Amino acid sequence: MSFPIALWQGPSPEGSDEAAFAALDAALRAAAALGAITLVAPEVFLPGYNQPDIPARAQPRGGPWHQRLATLARTHGCGIVIGYAERDGDSIYNSAVALGADGRELGHYRKVQLFGPREKSIYAPGDAVSTFDLHGIRAAMLICYDVEFAHLIRRLAEEGADLILVPTANPEPNTHVSRLVVPAHAINHGLTIVYANYCGPEGDITYCGASVIAAPDAAILAAAGPGPALLIADIDRQPDPALMQTQLTDYRPI
Repeated sequence: MSFPIALWQGPSPEGSDEAAFAALDAALRAAAALGAITLVAPEVFLPGYNQPDIPARAQPRGGPWHQRLATLARTHGCGIVIGYAERDGDSIYNSAVALGADGRELGHYRKVQLFGPREKSIYAPGDAVSTFDLHGIRAAMLICYDVEFAHLIRRLAEEGADLILVPTANPEPNTHVSRLVVPAHAINHGLTIVYANYCGPEGDITYCGASVIAAPDAAILAAAGPGPALLIADIDRQPDPALMQTQLTDYRPI
């Protein structure tokens, strides 16, 4: 069967909900026209990763942002995975939500591995992984820095995940993550990773783009350069059996 997944790489909306939803509307329309099952967008796209007022702007799970996202998904008949700043009582989380083409929530995740002093000063860390069904494939979400931690990938693989969807906000010059780390984790754990970054500047950060879709045999199914891009790849392909790893079964703790 065909299983096309899209990712959108673009600039931050820089705190503007209208800019964010206009960009998502266009990306979802194009992804749906190409037959994508879902579209992956960057980390904390709502309201923008490097915004100074994130605690004041954060919204609850299921709040107005989610309602607008659900409407877009239903309108275009394409699911979406996207990062947002979540408020839960007095706590703020760097979160991601997966919505189906019918606008229904499929999965929700809070970033476990917070990056650097800024994130740690704003967000509480998540404390759990999450898997969900996406058109018959066991899927999961991680967020940016999470994907660099092998124990998280291993945990998801052990829980049966075949696909990891990763909103990210990776700044220059860290293209090694998409060039080396993501494909290495994909092949070492036998799964597909969709890694969706920003591009361009936001405040004192310039994002490196280089979004990627990596297969279980480390094949690069789609890759972006430094500028805006909509990528789509059919992840239902037969990996090269000579390259498939057996580390999950071979691992022997010492």
